[in-house]
Amino acid sequence: MPKIIEITSLACPELDVYARLTQAQLRNRLEPEKGIFIAESPKVIARALEAGCRPLSFLMEKKHIAGQAAPLLAQCSDDLPVYTGESDVLAQLTGFQLTRGILCAMRRPAQPSVESLCAGARRVAVLENIVDSTNVGAIFRSAAALHIDAVLVTPSCCDPLCRRSIRVSMGTVFQVPWAVIGASAADWPQPGLDQLRQMGFKTAALALSDRSVSIDDPQLMAEEKLAIILGTEGDGLSSQTIADCDYTVKIPMSHGVDSLNVAAASAVAFWQLRA
Repeated sequence: MPKIIEITSLACPELDVYARLTQAQLRNRLEPEKGIFIAESPKVIARALEAGCRPLSFLMEKKHIAGQAAPLLAQCSDDLPVYTGESDVLAQLTGFQLTRGILCAMRRPAQPSVESLCAGARRVAVLENIVDSTNVGAIFRSAAALHIDAVLVTPSCCDPLCRRSIRVSMGTVFQVPWAVIGASAADWPQPGLDQLRQMGFKTAALALSDRSVSIDDPQLMAEEKLAIILGTEGDGLSSQTIADCDYTVKIPMSHGVDSLNVAAASAVAFWQLRA
């Protein structure tokens, strides 16, 4: 049984990871091997454990230790710290009521290379500079459900392992393989798009333009390997990305609606263009 530690002081430095470190500090860009993320709720934590993520500690209400957290704790080492207290105490620490009463700090997994990630893949999604964590989480959930083999995020995209993205994805960020394409913002759209082509992918930019083809275009749907590229909220894809892609693709609209939210558009595109 992991080591149960009753919270006696909210200032305890071991609790910084849950309440006082910023997302950038958790991610630890300078030393990625030391990076941490926070998983929230039993289902999400279970999916992270199944994916091989290593837990560092838990934070939960007392009642969950022998309840819904018990199957999770049974998978962990005996010396793993489990910080606990009543719900009102934990709310003072985190600033919010815990979702289903359980948080888990985990070590960030090693990130695969783009080449290894895409080996054997037929459909990949590329997220260009999408900054809203809710949208990123929703796109991952659609990718998992609708036959996307891998997700690539540009360096300026929201971190898929930020707490809200993980929660909105319902833990599917641990089920769909993903990687960052490029080491810095300057690596996208080039040489990133060329890298995709070298791996045999045709590139499809979801955007409204005079050269857009419908998402049910037979030639587009028949492509053996396709990278579906989705742009940031508001501005959409950059003009350079659109110009450099093999296809520009639109979802036909009715009632004068010009576009869908990027997360909704991703679900339509993933289903229509599935291999």
